[in-house]
Amino acid sequence: MKNVAIVLAAGSGSRMNSDVKKQYMLLNDKPLMVYCLEVFEESKTITDIILVTSKEDVESCNDDIVDRYGLTKVRAVIPGGKERYDSVMAGLDKIRKEGGADYVFIHDAARPFVTDDIIERLYEDVVRTHASVAAVKSKDTVKIANNADYVVSTPNRELTWIIQTPQTFSYSLALEAYDKLREEEDGLACQGIKVTDDAMVVETWTDHRVRLIEGSYENIKVTTPEDMDIALAIINRKI
Repeated sequence: MKNVAIVLAAGSGSRMNSDVKKQYMLLNDKPLMVYCLEVFEESKTITDIILVTSKEDVESCNDDIVDRYGLTKVRAVIPGGKERYDSVMAGLDKIRKEGGADYVFIHDAARPFVTDDIIERLYEDVVRTHASVAAVKSKDTVKIANNADYVVSTPNRELTWIIQTPQTFSYSLALEAYDKLREEEDGLACQGIKVTDDAMVVETWTDHRVRLIEGSYENIKVTTPEDMDIALAIINRKI
């Protein structure tokens, strides 16, 4: 069985207000992205890792991240693209060139606290469903608004989830969805469609349903300086 983690680390991290990209910022003296990479490295389920970064960071990622931290499962560090989905497509294309895979685990490098338990529960489910995404139930009431910021509707809170990563799919399903996205990519901006996660790609370009699997409230995405404080608090609690 070949299960590949595509770890996305090509973002600019503009909301961090820092000259250092967030995935390289130090959290307890370790680059943020290393935390999730080490979890995938130690996982019995994950066989390979494709690390997708910006073109200018490929060499430094190989030297300062992969080699320095002994990440032997990282088969390649490749350049991503302008949009998140461009980077995912780059990872899927790299896997295609190397003979394909059984399942892919697509994960944001800015989520340092993925756990082996989350990976195992996703894997157990994706074998049956072919599309499983980590998520947590919303603690807050969610409002749907219109373009003028007026409330349109209030979904039942019991049915609302906050989506996380990893997002896990059979490789063939992910490839089918992203190949169709590629064909229609030029029209996305014209239609005002913004692709925000992989589940959306599968939902939009295939007829396959996506199942939500409980993640963890600690599986946060580090996006702002305040998130770094929260991440440090989570680490200190674990020590």
